[in-house]
Amino acid sequence: MKKLNIVLFEPEIAANVGAIMRTCALVNAKLHLIEPFGFIFDKRNFARTSANNFEGCEYIKYDDLSSFFEIVNPKNMYLLTRYGKKPLSDFNFKSIDDEVYLFFGKESTGLPIDLLKSNKSLCFRFPMVDNGRSLNIANCVGIALYEVLRQWDYLDLSKVEVEKGENYLD
Repeated sequence: MKKLNIVLFEPEIAANVGAIMRTCALVNAKLHLIEPFGFIFDKRNFARTSANNFEGCEYIKYDDLSSFFEIVNPKNMYLLTRYGKKPLSDFNFKSIDDEVYLFFGKESTGLPIDLLKSNKSLCFRFPMVDNGRSLNIANCVGIALYEVLRQWDYLDLSKVEVEKGENYLD
């Protein structure tokens, strides 16, 4: 069964995690948070940036990366790194009828180099100007989620406005 999973390795900024929780809640993606965090994990730190979607986000915390891999065996994983050599759009998600795990590293240093080196063929980057270092992690998660969702024809997500009706602009 197709399911999107976001893996955040040692996130450092609560506001980024809150924004990512909001995005995950709205696209039915599961969030995996790998400790240690650079902030106190408390609902109050996420209330504003998650737009109160804290409860709507399915998430699980892990003590460290080893614990994550002991509990989860991610068959289809892809890792964001500025050292990746191809964009996420080069990967074919249409043929995957299973869970997909998108990995994102801590804001200051990214994912562990040994994880990247041992999974080079699964590394991706977002094309940008050649002297640019990185995009904001919350933006990266949103871009990556929607690329996979686009290839999956957005699964069971609504493609029309529901509250005011799909013909609101007519």
